[in-house]
Amino acid sequence: MAESRLQQLSARGQSVWIDYLSRDLLETGELKKMMDEDAVVGVTSNPTIFQKAISHGNAYDEQFKVLLEREDDPKEIFLHLAVLDVQAALDLLWPVHERNPQDGYVSLEVDPTFAYDPKATYQEAIRLHEWIARPNLYVKIPGTEPGLEAIEDCIAKGRSINVTLLFSLQMHKRAMEAYVRGVERFVEGGGDASNVRSVASFFVSRVDTETDKRLDAIGSEEALALRGKLAVANARIAYENYKQVFSGGRWEALEAKGALPQRCLWASTSTKNPAYKDVLYVEDLIGPYTVNTMPEETILAFQDHGEVRGDTVEDDLDEAHALLQEHLPAVGVDYDDVVATLEKEGVQKFSDSFAELLEGVRAKRETVAA
Repeated sequence: MAESRLQQLSARGQSVWIDYLSRDLLETGELKKMMDEDAVVGVTSNPTIFQKAISHGNAYDEQFKVLLEREDDPKEIFLHLAVLDVQAALDLLWPVHERNPQDGYVSLEVDPTFAYDPKATYQEAIRLHEWIARPNLYVKIPGTEPGLEAIEDCIAKGRSINVTLLFSLQMHKRAMEAYVRGVERFVEGGGDASNVRSVASFFVSRVDTETDKRLDAIGSEEALALRGKLAVANARIAYENYKQVFSGGRWEALEAKGALPQRCLWASTSTKNPAYKDVLYVEDLIGPYTVNTMPEETILAFQDHGEVRGDTVEDDLDEAHALLQEHLPAVGVDYDDVVATLEKEGVQKFSDSFAELLEGVRAKRETVAA
C-alpha cells in the first residue's frame, strides 16, 4: 500500500500533530483513526479549542452533573472536564510515546490570564503536571517576557513544557535559552536530562495576516509584492536559529547527559487568506526534528493534494533575511511592531476565549442543574 502524503512527511522527520481535542474526537474513534491513517502522533489544545468543544453538543453533560454535586468554581469544573479528555488522549497516544519518546504528547494550557504573572503560571503548570502525572504531557506556557521565567523554572523541576504564542525571532531565541538554562539547573540538581522535553510553538499564518494588512494599507507596488512572504521567512530563520542554539560546546555537554533539543513546532498553520494555497504553511516548512500541528481541515487538504518536496524549511534563507532586514523596512513595515502586536493580541484572544469558556460553564451549569 502506497504511503500517504502525511506518512511521506513523517518519513522526513516532521511529526504531524492535530491542533484540536474534544470528547467527541475521542469517543467516536476519530482521533484513533487519524493516528492510523493520517500519521497523527500528538495533540495540542488551547482555551479557544476547549471553548468550542465544550459549548457544542452534550458530550460533557453527564460529567457536568456529577461535578455540580461537589464543585461550584467554573474554572475547576472546566479543568475537570479538560483533564478527563487529556488523560484519555494521553492513554491513546501512550504506545506512540513508548515507540518514540519525542511524540505521543498531549498539550494542556495554563490559565492564559496568568500570561504576565510568572509565579501564578509556574504554580499552575506544576499543579497540572502533578494532577495528570503522565510523562507524555506537555503543559503550555505563553512565551511572554514573564512567561520565560516560569518556563525555565518548570524545566529546572523536570517538567516538560510547550512554549506557546511565539511570533518573534527574539522571543524564540529567549525561549530556547530558558530551556537550556532550565535543563542545566535540572542536571545540576541531580535530574536525568532525558526525562524533560520541550517544544517551541512558533506561530505562522497570523504573521502573514498582520503583515499583509499593513502592506495593503501602504498600497505601493513594492509593498503589495511582499504579501504572503513573512510568515514562512520568519519560521525558516527560527529553524536556522534553532540549529545554531542546539550545537556547540555548551549544548553538547548537556546532550552527553541525555538532553534533547527543544523542537520547533509550527502552529497556526491553516491558511487564513483564500488567495494562498491551503497547505502553504505545511509544504514550505518541512524539516527534520520539527512538528507541524494542524487543524483537521489542513490534515485533510494535505492528504488530498499536499506535496513533499524535501526539507523546504531550509530553502531561500538569504531571501528570508533580506525580507526582514531590507525589503520590509524599505516599504515601511516594522517587524518588531508586527510581532509585538501579535503576541499581545494572541494573549488577549486566549484570555477572551477563557472568559467565554467560563461563562459557558456557568450557563451550562444552570441548564444542567435545571
